[in-house]
Amino acid sequence: MTGANLFFKCENFQKGGSFKTRGATNTLLSLSQEERNKGVVTHSSGNHAGAIARVAKNLNMKAYLVMPDNSPKTKVEYVKSQNGIIIESTAEVKSREKKCQQIMDETGAIFIPPFNDYRIICGQASVSYEIFQKLDDIDFILTPISGGGLFSGQCLTSSYISPKTKMIGVEPYLARDAYLSLKEGKMHPQLPPKTIADGLRMPLGDKTFDIIQKYAHDILLVEEQEIIEATNLIWKIMKIIVEPSSATVLAAVLKNKQLFQNKKIALVISGGNVDISI
Repeated sequence: MTGANLFFKCENFQKGGSFKTRGATNTLLSLSQEERNKGVVTHSSGNHAGAIARVAKNLNMKAYLVMPDNSPKTKVEYVKSQNGIIIESTAEVKSREKKCQQIMDETGAIFIPPFNDYRIICGQASVSYEIFQKLDDIDFILTPISGGGLFSGQCLTSSYISPKTKMIGVEPYLARDAYLSLKEGKMHPQLPPKTIADGLRMPLGDKTFDIIQKYAHDILLVEEQEIIEATNLIWKIMKIIVEPSSATVLAAVLKNKQLFQNKKIALVISGGNVDISI
């Protein structure tokens, strides 16, 4: 089907259904007891919010989660199940950040960035560390990219363990700010968040961009219909539930068969929190 040897790193099987548990755990464990007593606040379309809520619950902390009013129902329900305090916002970054600042002013809660934080990045870096523990001689690792926390983490790990492995980010065409940033050599502003891949609507942060500029091989773009087809393909053939954001990596392989012909490729399936019904 693809002409390549594919290996899937299934973060959709993580507790909370996504890779975000890694960065959230690393970051909240780094807080002092005084900071934990104040609680934490963050903004997220769902997966980061769910991870922060879960870890905060385990550490007996309050968690305030600013979430877009169009967040998938399954992600909202998971946050509620972890005792997260949800504050609705629009999808734009400035609106989310304004709400977070209001909560910080009112409660004294500590802000936990969704991606642009070295503690978050280092937590996410453990994904490819585990890949390299299982696989040798990997030609490519493909990772979905949004704010860049996951992708920059994989780039860092590869630079230490396997510099020859090419690190490729995958982004929806409708949210291609990371692609444009890498090509132009400077951070590109957020595009209107219209892609079906709701987990890939955020712009890069300065910390994630610096790492990606230094270590990434390329960023590939995929169209909305290609994302949908790849999502359905994984559901039907692999019999696992992934969200469209995750399926971008398979969509990129299917779109660029000549580039990946006969190559050994690890695909990072970032999460599986998607609304489904029968």
